[in-house]
Amino acid sequence: MKDKRFMVSSSPHLRDKTTNAEIMWSVVLALVPAIIAAVYFFGLQALVIIITSVAGSVVTEFLFQKARGKKVTINDGSAVVTGVLLALTLPPTTPLWTVLIGSAVAIGLGKQVFGGLGHNPFNPALVGRAFLMAAYPMQLGGWVLDGQTTATPLTTINTALLDGTSSATVAEVVQFSYWDLFIGRIGGCLGETSALALLLGAAYLFYKGFIDWRIPAGMLSTVFIVTLIAGRDPIAHLLAGGLILGAFFMATDMVTSPVTKRGRWIFGIGTGLLVAIIRLWGGYPEGVMYAILIMNTAVPLIDYFTRPRTFGEVA
Repeated sequence: MKDKRFMVSSSPHLRDKTTNAEIMWSVVLALVPAIIAAVYFFGLQALVIIITSVAGSVVTEFLFQKARGKKVTINDGSAVVTGVLLALTLPPTTPLWTVLIGSAVAIGLGKQVFGGLGHNPFNPALVGRAFLMAAYPMQLGGWVLDGQTTATPLTTINTALLDGTSSATVAEVVQFSYWDLFIGRIGGCLGETSALALLLGAAYLFYKGFIDWRIPAGMLSTVFIVTLIAGRDPIAHLLAGGLILGAFFMATDMVTSPVTKRGRWIFGIGTGLLVAIIRLWGGYPEGVMYAILIMNTAVPLIDYFTRPRTFGEVA
């Protein structure tokens, strides 16, 4: 019998028993509180949108893998994760045909054209969302709460500031409380309104060890500091919009985020800085989607410059 201590083989040398399916289905489970909150605040239409998005993602993945002659892996849950995340970034009034197009683009253009899971440089759900925002902006502009048309908190804040309202009195003008922002009793996208539901899911992923705390810590702290320095309400900026959803469920994507600890700090801080810049000085009230996609492009460079020195390597 050979002594395995002296065997030489190619990488990888460190292995883990955790499977892709276990990770993906754990993410789906972690998103259940956000799904429940979406249905509670926006009605059954929210569930219909989520189911449509998931179905479109799974079918698209199946068709692409069949066409490429690859093993069908729709059971691993990755397409389901993409479908759920995409749906949670959409308004409750999004037409179902738009949802189907977005899910097809998310899987087809955001994932399968690069070779499938593990090869995509961008977060697939955000690719689908960015496409819909560019192609069908009118279909993504409806915000409803309790049957009434309403604006999102970030839109309301920006409008008040543009109208000349001072930062100190904006909270009185927009008429929402931190508690409303925290539990989700506000207008917005399906899965972005309830910080409470998202944090419950994030806590489960931390418990399982499937996400690293450095990226969300870097994002949230940077947005807080920059908005505070700019004289805005940092707590409102943390709780409003898609920041928490993006920080815990999208920026931490294992495929499209750095692998080194220093790299994750750089990625998180850079993403948070872009979010703050877009929100404070851009013409678009939200910046999480574009910030994450832009930083996705920098991941190979971040990993290159933050990789640890090989044992025995000299400068």
